[in-house]
Amino acid sequence: MMAVTSNTKTGGKKRTPSDSKVHLLHADRLFFDERVHRTAQILVGNVKFSHDGVLLDCDSALYYEATNSFDAFGNVHMNQGDTLLLDSEVLYYNGLDQLARARYDVVLKHGTMTIYTDSLDYDRLYDLGYFFEGGRVLDHDNQLTSDWGEYSPSKHESVFNYNVRLVNPAPPAKPETVLISDTLHYNTETAIAHIVGPSNIENGENHIYSELGYYDTQAKHSHLLDRSILTNNGKRLVGDSVVWNDDVAIAEAFGNVVYTDVVNKNMFTGEYCYYEDMTGYVMATDSAVAIDYSQQDTMYAHADTFKVFTYNIDTDSTYRIVHAYYHMRAFRRDVQAVCDSMIYDTRDSILIMYRDPILWQEGQQQLGEEIRIFFSGSDIDSVQVLRQALSVEKIDSIHYNQVSGHEMHSYFRGGELYLSTSEGNVFVNYYPFDEDSIMVELNHTETSLLKMYVKERKVDHIWMPAATGIMYPIPLIPPEALYLQNFAWFDYVRPRDRFDIFEWRPKKAGTELKKSVRHLAPKQKLSDIRKQRGIDVPKPSDNPEKADNPEQPGQDNN
Repeated sequence: MMAVTSNTKTGGKKRTPSDSKVHLLHADRLFFDERVHRTAQILVGNVKFSHDGVLLDCDSALYYEATNSFDAFGNVHMNQGDTLLLDSEVLYYNGLDQLARARYDVVLKHGTMTIYTDSLDYDRLYDLGYFFEGGRVLDHDNQLTSDWGEYSPSKHESVFNYNVRLVNPAPPAKPETVLISDTLHYNTETAIAHIVGPSNIENGENHIYSELGYYDTQAKHSHLLDRSILTNNGKRLVGDSVVWNDDVAIAEAFGNVVYTDVVNKNMFTGEYCYYEDMTGYVMATDSAVAIDYSQQDTMYAHADTFKVFTYNIDTDSTYRIVHAYYHMRAFRRDVQAVCDSMIYDTRDSILIMYRDPILWQEGQQQLGEEIRIFFSGSDIDSVQVLRQALSVEKIDSIHYNQVSGHEMHSYFRGGELYLSTSEGNVFVNYYPFDEDSIMVELNHTETSLLKMYVKERKVDHIWMPAATGIMYPIPLIPPEALYLQNFAWFDYVRPRDRFDIFEWRPKKAGTELKKSVRHLAPKQKLSDIRKQRGIDVPKPSDNPEKADNPEQPGQDNN
């Protein structure tokens, strides 16, 4: 049954009968037998026809001179311009409509492309060939199979429908990439497949789902649109467009990107994401958000750029290091944080915040030059604040419990603080309450070490070595004693919810931490030591001979 060419596919081109005559070039025998056919001439042996640049050979034929057509049988070979070759066992040719219908063991060759099927119609007017009972196409290093297919030799364009399967490389080689779809366009000149419907691409352990995109079978490169999905070993990358390179296993996603790591229970969102499958490297930027849902509550963090480095990949010793910079803001219902940059190491579950870091836990604020958070499973095990450490607990809009020191350590058990230590020039402003929850006084203390034990979120007792201090009754607290010298309350910087992490609010001018100056050991000269010991140091000699002779007196070799 002949396939019908639609005006849509043919650009509305109208079919007009051909004026060109089908010519019989040769036959070993020509006769007429009414018992075989009432109107056909019977041709046997080395039959040859020509029509409008087409040459056809066959073993035998029925020639219908009146209708300018013929039926060819046995070893049919059709040659169009030495560029298109069509072989079959049977071919029905209509010269008026320029239609050829090939049947049984059909092989169509054009350039690098070969079609194998049992039924193929070739429309010379529209330059289109169709198979409709299943076919196989070989081109470059690809094999395509489908129930229905269309090919245009002049445009090198193919369309495949129903149970489409593209395999690269073609059998008998072991396939590296398999594309399965219901509709696929393919260009034999560029070897690029155009995905226009629900499609799945398998490449090793990588799987791609796309409904619109392109796959370059030679460069092993995919450009996928319309929220295409790339998955691999528990990792999932989705974007408005996704670029995937099979050879190096690298993916890039653009626009509304969502990268999910189901194994480690975290994900990135943003406008751009870069992923390397072989190394496990991930980078997310442009409105990037890191989301960790491995704990009971979800943590949301935003920074200009996130990077994940994976080490010892595909071994039992795999670990990852996560970098975040710049302007990092994080929110979880029980914890909020702000800093300029952050590093998280999965080996020992340590998160380190750098450059003006601040950490909030309910009504408590901690800050310093560097904050280290140690995790035990999904819970915070301890928090370490290094250099210019300050801890502030808000009581009301005027009164704050305050501790400052060189270093602070907070220890947690089951998510609850039970011990806090401070050491090195420790200053404390503390407000105790009586049994009726009435603020009693302000205790100001200076010491070298402070241990504060907490029970049920309240200070149970305090230990410190020798200390000096003063107590102020609440009505008699002088204004200058309310706050420690380095007191700061940065509630206006604190992220309020997971949507507020995008708004960077810097500290007010003058409230930034002063840069710590670490003095280096002085570089001493031998001449300086001699001066300290009162040894005369002669001036450098003007005599070149003395200067070149280390044994001459007065020469300082240092």
